[in-house]
Amino acid sequence: MTPTETLPKVALSSGGRMLIGSDWREAQSGKRFKTLNPATGDTLLEVAEGDAPDVDLAVQAARRAFEGPWGKMSASERGRLLWKLGDLINAKASELAQLETLDTGKPIWESSKIDIPLTVDVFYYFAGAATKLEGDTIPVSGPYLNYTVREPLGVVGLIVPWNFPLLLAARKVAPALAAGNTVILKPAEETPLTALRLGELALEAGIPPGVLNVVPGFGPTAGGALVAHAGVSGVAFTGETTTGRLIMQNAARSLKKVSLELGGKSPNIVFADADQEAAARGTVFGIFYNKGEVCTAGSRLFVERGVHDSMLEKVIDRAQKYPQGDPLDPKTRLGAQTSEAQIEKISRYVEIGKKEGAKLVLGGEPARVGNGRGYFWKPTIFDQVTNTMTIAREEIFGPVLSVISFDDFDRALEEANDSFYGLSAAVWTRDIKNAHRAARMLQAGTVWINTYNMYDAASPYGGYKGSGFGRESGMTGLDFYTQTKSVWVDLS
Repeated sequence: MTPTETLPKVALSSGGRMLIGSDWREAQSGKRFKTLNPATGDTLLEVAEGDAPDVDLAVQAARRAFEGPWGKMSASERGRLLWKLGDLINAKASELAQLETLDTGKPIWESSKIDIPLTVDVFYYFAGAATKLEGDTIPVSGPYLNYTVREPLGVVGLIVPWNFPLLLAARKVAPALAAGNTVILKPAEETPLTALRLGELALEAGIPPGVLNVVPGFGPTAGGALVAHAGVSGVAFTGETTTGRLIMQNAARSLKKVSLELGGKSPNIVFADADQEAAARGTVFGIFYNKGEVCTAGSRLFVERGVHDSMLEKVIDRAQKYPQGDPLDPKTRLGAQTSEAQIEKISRYVEIGKKEGAKLVLGGEPARVGNGRGYFWKPTIFDQVTNTMTIAREEIFGPVLSVISFDDFDRALEEANDSFYGLSAAVWTRDIKNAHRAARMLQAGTVWINTYNMYDAASPYGGYKGSGFGRESGMTGLDFYTQTKSVWVDLS
């Protein structure tokens, strides 16, 4: 099939303008930028390019909403509106999945079966959580009643990446609103379309104007202005580590609260007693899901030496059969990388892997699909990798797997933890003691045992070490968006 080049008309009612308060606006500068279909290289839409003046207007609108109708609304009513927004997303699931696929290049199977259902679940979960933000009474010394209340931060800035545009926006927007905050959402410049559609649906759901503002733009300008603005009380960011460091530095000037979900170089450890078929299936899904553009991608496959050859054979066999093609084809499982820059980055790392002595056993080059102008990369596997090689140390963010052999449990865990990152890890074994020992020893925010890439709105998600701090999802996901007030009453 040839990748489809048309954009669904139903997704364009805002015309690519930004949402500030109740108004769909052009940027004050008048600038627009193009968002492309990665499967064809063609322009999908020109979008308003926000900058510091637009961010300032959005902060003002958010502050008015926070001090006005949203701040006066009960938690129960906030929850009902979030549930209604979840209902609208669910009703528009097919449209949103198609829009997400067109903008990101991810397979429609993933958008429709994973991204959008998880997005709906996130809004439903936090709709229920809105009334669960409870305080405590504390038995302090003396004739006093002491209790705590949890209050919203105020106006928060949410900066989301291009690999899961709508889902990762939901993971921030839903808890922020459930806690009573108002929001400025800055989508990635590569993939702004579903964020704008989310703004449309929020207004349709009856969420008051100014509660959710959507300002597309570029990181150094729109994102930088959001981080620097004195009227923003907190910034939650998902993206790469260099930008995370810069956000921390800039947020320090106004002592903003910051939550960072950064990169990963996740170890996927297969012991000799594992179910090899299940491990091979999980390995392929772990690295090629969403074209490898996943922070938790299982990019380092540690295999016990005694089963190395048989495991590698199974993984290669599955990878060779992984259907690559038009992202809008329901049979496709490996779509287009999100941008030409990603293709260039992957190519650079493949060449580094070869030069450093890793053995390329599959792929290693772009794939031609449709008109040949799309950003496709073949499933790529390196064998004979050592944990000190660049391709085992740095995040590639593409469908590139590094296979590393090990001889014993302790060595596997030592090398798995020998990484700047600590976002996720997986263990494959039938030995329940070793499974739980490994889960305890692994320096990662999420550990999967005999599975990979499982997520739920109720389960907290975030990283250790260079993968950031703070947690999303679950009741823990509300912590960043609230502050605790201690109240003392003299009873004497």
